[in-house]
Amino acid sequence: MDTLNSLYGQAVFLLAALVLFTSFVMLAQSRVTALVNLFALQGILLAATTALVAIVQNSPHLIISATLTLGLKGILIPLLLHWLILRMGLHRTIDEVKRPLQLLLGAASLVVFSYYVTLPVVELSELETRNIIAASAASLLLGMLLMISHRQAISHVVGFMAMENALFFSAVVSTYGMPLVVELGVAFDVMVAAVIFGVFFFQIRESIDSLDVDRLSRLTETEENE
Repeated sequence: MDTLNSLYGQAVFLLAALVLFTSFVMLAQSRVTALVNLFALQGILLAATTALVAIVQNSPHLIISATLTLGLKGILIPLLLHWLILRMGLHRTIDEVKRPLQLLLGAASLVVFSYYVTLPVVELSELETRNIIAASAASLLLGMLLMISHRQAISHVVGFMAMENALFFSAVVSTYGMPLVVELGVAFDVMVAAVIFGVFFFQIRESIDSLDVDRLSRLTETEENE
């Protein structure tokens, strides 16, 4: 039994490391299509983690959560974002990141900060997966940093949903799954948010012919000066 728990902990830790790695790559990614593909990969990793917890902990309701996660975050929402990208002609758009080296150094600092902040929780927890809390917190902060550092509105949407992925990952591995009603509610909220953001994109594109948030800021400054 101890061997099984140890293998389970190592497997979840590997998946958490992969999720954190995808967050780093997303942060440095300049092409919006590749960014959406990385988000889809993160959704697949999240679904695999949920399925693993369901099998080891004998939690049948998590199988439903894993299926929903794979369907929504691994397939449906990425396909919707790709459709929006093609519809608006953004498939060749470069979302240039200013000062990428400093950005990655800041991201590494956030990871260290996350491990330091969650250290008291890790010491008190008796779960095999207690070290995953720090990785989830780091992924959450990297998703927030993605929204701050990138200019395209689609990148902001991906960053927002990556933050939700980090919260979901932490809930699954730290508590062995949330109640199914809560999971269904979260999945529905994410899907509704994706649709609303899609409508929002079209409205912005029709108004200023761009999804660059810097242009929105300059537009606001111009209106204030007038």
